[in-house]
Amino acid sequence: MSQGILYIVSAPSGAGKTSLVRALLARDARLALSVSCTTRAARAGERDGVHYHFLAREAFLAAVERADFLEHAEVFGNLYGTREPDVRAALEGGQDLILEIDWQGARQVRARFADAVGIFVLPPSIAVLEQRLRERGTDAEEVIAQRMAQARAELEHYGEYDYLVVNDDFEQALDTLVAITRAERQRLARQRERARALCAADHS
Repeated sequence: MSQGILYIVSAPSGAGKTSLVRALLARDARLALSVSCTTRAARAGERDGVHYHFLAREAFLAAVERADFLEHAEVFGNLYGTREPDVRAALEGGQDLILEIDWQGARQVRARFADAVGIFVLPPSIAVLEQRLRERGTDAEEVIAQRMAQARAELEHYGEYDYLVVNDDFEQALDTLVAITRAERQRLARQRERARALCAADHS
């Protein structure tokens, strides 16, 4: 069984990353989303082990001490992290996996998985990004200002990724993500053993 491919998808808040990843998963049965751990409370409709592994802060910090996390960070007062054993088990089982994390987490992951494929989702403009955040209708002005400041800081790290996807037209952005995953599976490094086996069979 071939090793699964690890994809890292990052974006500033409001760029549409979560919606794109959800649509990509629905279109590609070979992909799965890595379930992260968090200390924040579950929102309406969220289920433990499906959307997140919801942990008490003390349990999360104990896992940090045990070096269980591939990456972890604090965002707006809540802790988030990805358990390394879960990721390795999925990849070794041939599962293609998506990590939906920020640029800081992406750096930590690539330190251990150098062949991870990085995808950064960009908004068409800063003005559109702010408009999308306001249209959510869930955040106070202070929170929107914090998210915009964070978004500008995150955008400075786009150069650390392999692919940039501008989410101006949702369907086009989704088609681009599908094309990236299909192309990555055809890379010589991933197909070399299959090609060798075919050549060996031809000469037997």
